[in-house]
Amino acid sequence: MHRFALQPACHARPSAQASRLLRCALFWSLLLWAATGQSAGGRNALDAIVERAGNLERTHTLLVAVDGETVVARGFRGHDVDTTANIKSLSKTWMATLVGAAIDRGMIESVDQPIGELLGPRMPHGADERVARITVGQLLSMQSGLERTSGANYGSWVASRDWVANALQRPFVAEPGTRMLYSTGNTHVLSAILTRASGRSTLALMRDWLGKPLGIDIPPWTRDPQGIYFGGNEMGMTPHALLVFGEMIRRGGRVGEQQVISRDWIESSWRGRTRSIYTGDAYGYGWFTTDLAGVTAHYGRGYGGQVLFVVPERQMTVVMTSDPTPPSDGRYFGRQAEIVEALIEAD
Repeated sequence: MHRFALQPACHARPSAQASRLLRCALFWSLLLWAATGQSAGGRNALDAIVERAGNLERTHTLLVAVDGETVVARGFRGHDVDTTANIKSLSKTWMATLVGAAIDRGMIESVDQPIGELLGPRMPHGADERVARITVGQLLSMQSGLERTSGANYGSWVASRDWVANALQRPFVAEPGTRMLYSTGNTHVLSAILTRASGRSTLALMRDWLGKPLGIDIPPWTRDPQGIYFGGNEMGMTPHALLVFGEMIRRGGRVGEQQVISRDWIESSWRGRTRSIYTGDAYGYGWFTTDLAGVTAHYGRGYGGQVLFVVPERQMTVVMTSDPTPPSDGRYFGRQAEIVEALIEAD
C-alpha cells in the first residue's frame, strides 16, 4: 500500500473521537481488506464496489485513498497503477493548477489580467480587438466567448500551423464571461502565456512546481508547431501520480510541511462560475463540482473515462483510468460517478 503523511480518523481530537468512532472502525476494516484481501464476513462492501468498477468495460485502474491511506490500488485488463496513461482532458485540471502556481509566484498578476498584456507579440494579427481583453480567469472557466476548438472543430485546429493564433482568431459566439464553451484552445493559450511569462517550457514548470514537491515523474507530451506544450490534452501520468496530486489538492495544497499551491487558489478553482451543458455540474478553474451521496465532490475528467475525484468531507480521493480510444459514450462518466457515490456511501 502507498502511505500518505496523514493521521487516520481515529487519531482525531478527544472531543471528536466518539462521533467518529464508527467511521474509524470502518476505516481500519478497509485497510485490513486492502492489506490481506480477506473479509471476515465474505465479500465486503468495498470488495463489491471494486468488482463493479472492474466490470465497467473500459476500466484500466481504480485507486482510492481515505484519510490519507490508499485502500484500493487495482489494475484491470493487464493494466497497473504505475504505468503511464494518457489522461486526455484531465490535463486541464493540471494546467489550471499550474496557472494558480504562477499567480502564487506573481508571474501572472491575477485571474483578472487581460491576456493581451501577457501574450504581447504572440497576439495574432487580425484578431478581434476584444480578444486582448479576455482575462486569464475567462480562459480557465471556459468563458472566453470564442468559437470552440473542441468537438467538431478539434481536428482542423490541431492540423493548423499555429494553434494559439487559430484559437484566438475565431469569431465570438458569446460575450466573454457568460456561458461555458468548452474549448481546449482556451487552456492551450494558457500554456503559451505560461511559456512567455516564465521563459521556460510548460513541461519545465510542471516538473519544478508540481512534480518535484509531489515526488512524481512528469514525462514530456505533445507540443504544437511552435514548440509549446499542449495545454489541456494528451498529458501522460501514472494513476498513482494522479492520486498523489489529488491528495495534495484535498489537503489544501500541502505535501508534508510544504505548501505546493495556495489553499486560496484551490478554493477559488472549486468555486463554480458556469455550468456544463451536458451534466449541469458547476465549473470553476479546471474543476467540476457536483453532489454525490449528499456531499460535495470536485472532479476533473478526460475523454474515455480518465477521472479524478476529490471529496473533502469524506477525506477521500478517487482515481479511475480507462481505455482512451474512441468511441466512448458520454454516459460512461455517469457510471463512474455511481462508483464514486457507492464508495462515499460505504465510507
